[in-house]
Amino acid sequence: MPASPSTARAINDRLALRLLQEEGPLTAGQLKQLTGLSRPTVADLVERLTAAGLIEVVGEAGEQRRGPNARVYGIVAGRAHLAALDVRTEGVAVVVSDLLGRVLAEASVPIGDEAGTGPAVEQAVALVERVAKDAGADRLHTVGIGAPGLIDPGSGELRVSTGLPEWHRRLVAALQERLPEARVSVENETNLAALAEQRDGAARDRDTFVLLWLGHGTGAAVVLDGTLRRGTSGGTGEIGFLPVPGTPALPSATDCEGGFHSLAAAAAVADLARSHGISAPTTREPAAAELVRRAAAAVAAGPASGPGDDTATEATSLGADSHGARMLGEGVARPGTGGSGSGGQGALGGGSVGSVPGGGSGGARVPGSGAGGSGFGGQGALGGGPVGSVPRVGSGGARVFGDGAAGAGPVGGEPPGSGSHGDDHTAPGPRGVGPVPPGPPGVSRAVPVPPDALAPAPPTARQAARFLDALADRITVGVASVVAILDPGCVVLGGEVGQAGGEELASRVAARIRRMSPLPTEVRPSALGGAAVLRGALLTARDRAQDDLFAPPER
Repeated sequence: MPASPSTARAINDRLALRLLQEEGPLTAGQLKQLTGLSRPTVADLVERLTAAGLIEVVGEAGEQRRGPNARVYGIVAGRAHLAALDVRTEGVAVVVSDLLGRVLAEASVPIGDEAGTGPAVEQAVALVERVAKDAGADRLHTVGIGAPGLIDPGSGELRVSTGLPEWHRRLVAALQERLPEARVSVENETNLAALAEQRDGAARDRDTFVLLWLGHGTGAAVVLDGTLRRGTSGGTGEIGFLPVPGTPALPSATDCEGGFHSLAAAAAVADLARSHGISAPTTREPAAAELVRRAAAAVAAGPASGPGDDTATEATSLGADSHGARMLGEGVARPGTGGSGSGGQGALGGGSVGSVPGGGSGGARVPGSGAGGSGFGGQGALGGGPVGSVPRVGSGGARVFGDGAAGAGPVGGEPPGSGSHGDDHTAPGPRGVGPVPPGPPGVSRAVPVPPDALAPAPPTARQAARFLDALADRITVGVASVVAILDPGCVVLGGEVGQAGGEELASRVAARIRRMSPLPTEVRPSALGGAAVLRGALLTARDRAQDDLFAPPER
């Protein structure tokens, strides 16, 4: 049955608007070529869309023929303004764009745990109003919000969660009250990140894939045959609650501690990095992401074993990690002449990969100690010993992390008589600083330290490779579960940590999945990282606004 004239016109109009959205401004001749419509039909729809205020002439283009230049038509970008919010436990970020999704203004504000629900909501709403004003928007047509937690499929509202701030749930209602003309909606942050990666990021060529979010927390989004799957209760992808080996307890219905979250969330990643002696300066980026980024850069820059190379982990059987559990891909514990750092990692203090803890020179069992005794982190001298040595107390009794001298000897050595509490001697100061005069017994003296002396040293390639191997072991636990059940063919490591690891981390996870699963699975790093949530919220708001504005008028 052929479509009615009105239905045909509506279909043609939407087709033309979609092309103008995807391709940018076009001439009537280009619209004719791309749509396959006749010249009179294209002329009619151009006139119709112009009269409706949806498209306008944005310029002219010379044609390869005699006569006047052809008019170029584009969507009226200022017809509506949109806002997108990325709501996190520690704050909120906002962007305001035009109808085409071009960002006009953006800002963010931290919201601490100490803020009450009312003040926190007011801070967030005021930020939206301020950014809209900065963008020159008199009103907002659509507001899209990305937030952690479960979204009720029936009501579209954020469900109650004991692990999330109450102001998250109150924010939607507050925005709707302050912006009565706007269409406000909320979506799970990981779902929005997946949509953004599919449209503009690492999964542009995939109709089926899973995004594994690795950021402050963990999560997953499932896209099957081009459709985002939410589940009966909106909880598809709550992988943080997945019971896994290597954690001290099982997760509960109200707390994901003990689940995959305890292996791969930001706090766990940072702890794992420190156990391998990797530290990073304070940046605006989440600490875990910066630690992973530094490790990936060190591996890429220096000689180290590649993904799946047994010189980094020596065995693919279960080894011990910093949780005390035996994890995939780490070295099997065996006796060594010295001892490895925490979790059977590396030859710090003389032990070989996977060696058992040895005794320090005083006979004490120190994790990671060998003949000289290696420290937990192997990160610079604590109070005067060489890299990897056990902490010593300087003449003032102070312990200075990573400083070669805490009233004691220089980095890499210790002069006779140093290290005993209250010794009266003059010690060399940090780099670029002269000798430090002795202080009163039992009192550590402040030492002027040049800024470069405070920056943590970059990890060695071998050190960084061991950390990335251990992290890949943990991530693979979650990826393997997803692959076994869904067979997505592609997993994107998303969030700040997934992007920071890049190909170095993704290739390690892929190598482990190949050994564990018969299902071919490509593992890719995120192209958008933490910005994917805000981008996904903006894309969703744009789609909803265009669906509303581009709909045929009701008769």
